[in-house]
Amino acid sequence: MRFADFGGATYEVITMKNILVLFGGVSSEHAVSCVSASSVIRNIPRDKYAVYMLGITKTGEWLLFEGDADTLPDDKWLSGNCTKAVISPDRADSGILVFRDTGIEKIHIDAVFPVLHGKNGEDGTVQGLLEIAGLPYVGCDTLSSAMCMDKAVTNLLADSVGVLQAAWVAVHAYEYQKDASAFIVRAEEKLGYPVFVKPANAGSSVGISKANNREEFFAAMETALREDKKVVVEAAVQNALEVECAVIGNREPMASVPGGIVPCADFYTYEAKYVDDSELQIPAKISAETQEQVRKAAVKIFTALGCTGLARVDFFVEKETNRVLFNEINTLPGFTAISMYPKLMEQSGVPYPKLLDRLFKLAQEK
Repeated sequence: MRFADFGGATYEVITMKNILVLFGGVSSEHAVSCVSASSVIRNIPRDKYAVYMLGITKTGEWLLFEGDADTLPDDKWLSGNCTKAVISPDRADSGILVFRDTGIEKIHIDAVFPVLHGKNGEDGTVQGLLEIAGLPYVGCDTLSSAMCMDKAVTNLLADSVGVLQAAWVAVHAYEYQKDASAFIVRAEEKLGYPVFVKPANAGSSVGISKANNREEFFAAMETALREDKKVVVEAAVQNALEVECAVIGNREPMASVPGGIVPCADFYTYEAKYVDDSELQIPAKISAETQEQVRKAAVKIFTALGCTGLARVDFFVEKETNRVLFNEINTLPGFTAISMYPKLMEQSGVPYPKLLDRLFKLAQEK
């Protein structure tokens, strides 16, 4: 806001915004969330934003953490200054309720960044709570988050708008357990080998296996069903480069320069993403024409799924044909120091602090 003093000159008063960072969560990606949140908090511009940290333990307890963000990884924060707190669903509160020894404290929140990967965070559940509370938040809304989290729904919508992808089938646990062999045979006839077997609702490659024969297929199904009640099986795309593209925006989303991944494992597993040393190529080693195809396809799927704020869209680019095939979309991609989304945005001219500033503004605009 701008004000005039008695001499007629103007000066600007900067009103700090209160940002709430949610982290942790009841999810197989709890640990990654804590690392992402630590990185996010360190990069939030403190001349514009006051930051509050609300952690969710692996068992679902909500705690306001008033300590050093560097202690978030490995849940070291739990031995720090923690107080029970919740997001109030009452819009009159417009923020969080902190249960101090002296009574309940209300803290006004201007925007929430749910840095929660996977189930109970990236799947529309927390987004629904924030909608009820009337709090602006970073990222996709309840419906688009849920659709993007479910790989079978995502694949159906991608097919419906003409986005190319590998052949695929899906099955619910109940149907599979009634006659596992019949499903395996149907999948073999449609997809052949090798195939990737994925939990429909999981992220960071958790529960994903590559199967090269029937025995491995059965084992992969058991692994995937431990993570979710629905499984997606996709034909493996052979001799292709894995390419990722960051998308940002609401009504007029923009795509970043694409980046390439050379996994240190047979495919981009959880360990290859966060533990081992996979090679990231920014920009991806593909032609300028193919880069533009990737960017257009990323915006197309982002828009078709009703996304807002941000998402990372992943593709395969066949080396012999340069054909671009959609792989998956992540509505809350990793924000760690080695994660692709912030790296791609930085390469596209939006450094990490500026990226966060833009995301908070998009949240309030939405």
